[in-house]
Amino acid sequence: MLIRLNQAQPYVLSLFRFVVGLLFAFHGAATLFGVLGGNQAETGAWPGWYAALIQLVCGSLVALGLGTRAAAFLASGSMAYAYFKVHQPEALLPLQNGGEGAAMFCWAFLLLVFTGPGSIALDRFFGSRNTAADTGGAPRRDKTPAVPV
Repeated sequence: MLIRLNQAQPYVLSLFRFVVGLLFAFHGAATLFGVLGGNQAETGAWPGWYAALIQLVCGSLVALGLGTRAAAFLASGSMAYAYFKVHQPEALLPLQNGGEGAAMFCWAFLLLVFTGPGSIALDRFFGSRNTAADTGGAPRRDKTPAVPV
């Protein structure tokens, strides 16, 4: 069972990346264009309009697996900023201040910075041929199994 789970890890990581990126992009689109039930931010308004632009662009890039680590780093930072500037002054904990979404997105994107895009990503086809980018893990230097059988 554990072997099958480990074999599926790069594919599940790709699915995780796609879903998180898509949700983030939808959040940005809702704020930028007033669609999907969102309130439209005034063009150029700080920080809402710029945050929505980051959400749409970085979320789309992460969902596609294109420049995943850089886009996830920027997205994670924007959510950390949102949490500490908007939510945290209201109360200490995310459940008390309405910042659960910002905290979850921040940590999910930070995870993708370190894991990479998984095995199904456009990064794999454009440019990077590094094992780390292809599989979402550190490059393997030997042929021994990662998990004892």
